[in-house]
Amino acid sequence: MDRKRRISIIGSTGSIGTQALEVIEKLQDKFEIIALAGGNNIELLKQQAEKFKPKYIYAQKHIKIDGIRTLESLDEIAQNQENDIILVACSGKIGLRPTLKAIENGIDIALANKETLVMAGDIVMKKAKENGVKIIPVDSEHCAIHQCIKDISQVEKLIITASGGPFLHKSIEEMKTATVKEALAHPRWNMGRKITVDSATLMNKGLEIIEAHHLFGMDYDDIDVVVHPQSIVHSAIEYKDGSVIAQLGLPSMHIPIQYAISYPERFEGIKSKSFSFSEIARLDFEKPDFEKFPTVKLAYKAGKIGGSATACLNAANEEAVFAFLDGKINLYQIYEITKEIFDNHKVIQNPTIDEIFEVDEKIRLQTKELIEKITQK
Repeated sequence: MDRKRRISIIGSTGSIGTQALEVIEKLQDKFEIIALAGGNNIELLKQQAEKFKPKYIYAQKHIKIDGIRTLESLDEIAQNQENDIILVACSGKIGLRPTLKAIENGIDIALANKETLVMAGDIVMKKAKENGVKIIPVDSEHCAIHQCIKDISQVEKLIITASGGPFLHKSIEEMKTATVKEALAHPRWNMGRKITVDSATLMNKGLEIIEAHHLFGMDYDDIDVVVHPQSIVHSAIEYKDGSVIAQLGLPSMHIPIQYAISYPERFEGIKSKSFSFSEIARLDFEKPDFEKFPTVKLAYKAGKIGGSATACLNAANEEAVFAFLDGKINLYQIYEITKEIFDNHKVIQNPTIDEIFEVDEKIRLQTKELIEKITQK
């Protein structure tokens, strides 16, 4: 591409969004920012807007900056065909509708929002195919797989790596008594609070399995998880002939973010030329303990059931995580609550987008009610 790539960031004040702007600052001759959208961190959004000078800005609270047009909705960003690509970096279900709107308008997506595919993967991927839109994954694991695949029809298996989180070598009893601070002390990655707790329970890996199924069209039985504490091998694929191709790199989100927004080109970036095999010295791998981390099994089950099951799983888990962060329940109860809600969910097969959002709202209410009962005992 001869001209600058035009990009908007939905979720610019979050962990992925702020790191994406660091990447763009390093590659400012390659990108033009069309719009920035943030949540409640108005001061940071103002600072970003004043520094990067987007054409448009959106926030959940009122914001006004001289020379920059304030938008009324995320849809205005998503349907703006000035964009070559939109980075969906927000967390939660808020990312789903603008992603669909962008796809309908033929705009490529750099996707860092798990809920989009976990809630509505069938719908999203079908629309992307119909509109000739590329969805480039930002998650380090899916980004790694994307880089390894040349012909998906020749791939036998996807191998998703997991760091194991802060409780890899802790007992279930230690997990039950873990503090919020301990759960947020991830040994390798710097992420937002919700996703860090998901990493501690390994639900994050379960959600990634569902994402991988949709992104790459692989059966769930052909998606494996392996624990790799060093987080150097970000994922791998096994071809039908037995060859295994893996993508390696230091545990930094700058690399997959840059890959996703620059694809198919590559540039020297923030973390370029920083990897040394001799310094890494060793790489360890082990099978995940599904008894201690049963969330992964639950995610496999939800994925295989399909329909609204994954939206249910996502909503129940998220509300349980919020309750843990608020000190209402212990870490292990996140799984127990999620499973109870999931087991009682009446699955809708082939749900519409509206039905998915209805399920999401209903499940969140049921989960909050269950948490209230538990905390009152």
